[in-house]
Amino acid sequence: MFLWNISLAFIWAAVTGHFTLSNVAVGMILGYAVLFVAHPLMGPSNYFTRIHHALGFAAFYMWQMIISNFRVAYDVLAPRARARTGVLAIPLEAKSDLEITMLANLITLTPGSVSLDVSSDRRFLYLHAMYIDDVDKYRENIKKSFERRVLEVLR
Repeated sequence: MFLWNISLAFIWAAVTGHFTLSNVAVGMILGYAVLFVAHPLMGPSNYFTRIHHALGFAAFYMWQMIISNFRVAYDVLAPRARARTGVLAIPLEAKSDLEITMLANLITLTPGSVSLDVSSDRRFLYLHAMYIDDVDKYRENIKKSFERRVLEVLR
């Protein structure tokens, strides 16, 4: 379905005669709408639920970036640091290299946390975090927010 969507986007760009990024994006949206209407004729596909999860994850991640940037900036500018740092082992449900790598990179890209290592049996992700008020709550937050959403997109 994704290849159909890309094909429809480029067909749209060819028909309109404008091969700009914005016009191809409009073609992707229109192609998605056409495929959504026509998908009962084309057979079952999880393309639409994956797109929904991916868009939801993008919105969630952008919000997390904004919140964590403000938190780190406030801590840098405040007279006293409020950081409570530590190294945690997060148990993983992610199994594939892609799932683990994506989770680790997204955690690292969020200010205030850095992925350090994955255990040799791939059951734990070790990370350093700046703001740990409650270890169990922090682990649960990573599991329920980041890992769950990454797995929804990739599985």
